[in-house]
Amino acid sequence: MKKALIFVFLGLTLNALAQDTYTLSPESTLKIDGSSTIHDWTVTANTLAGTLKATTATLNEISFEVPVGDIISERGAAMDKKMHEALRKEEHPKVIFSLKDVSNLGGENQTLSGMLNIAGVEKEVEIDTKVVQANGKLQLSGAKELKLADFNMEPPTAMFGSIVVGEDIKVIFDLSFVKE
Repeated sequence: MKKALIFVFLGLTLNALAQDTYTLSPESTLKIDGSSTIHDWTVTANTLAGTLKATTATLNEISFEVPVGDIISERGAAMDKKMHEALRKEEHPKVIFSLKDVSNLGGENQTLSGMLNIAGVEKEVEIDTKVVQANGKLQLSGAKELKLADFNMEPPTAMFGSIVVGEDIKVIFDLSFVKE
């Protein structure tokens, strides 16, 4: 009887520690909102890639990247070119986030701490995130405000400097990871 209880306990413990791997679903979205001296603007990341590892209790690993060349505005090629130059697309073709730690704030609310690399500058960031697990999916959603200067980025300008992009941006994400 004692041996049976030990095997049951070990089985439950190993099952609780089992780690599942998830891949980012194409239905995921990431947008960046900002402003300029004449209008607000939004750009969309049209290609996203990422993987996530988690147990039933916690997120363990997240690796997420966005190809800079696939971040496109609604304002046309001129804005895209200036944005890609500011992001140093040629030298640093991807924006990358890697998870370091997770703090549970209660319920579905968690703070993801990790390294964010934009334009070749890596900074530690904390991102308040809603995490929902259901039907073999993990849904992560939230927003993060950033300053261009924190990543050594010069705000793009146009019309001989009369139009200047604002220093503050807001990244809004809704990422759906599907169990492999």
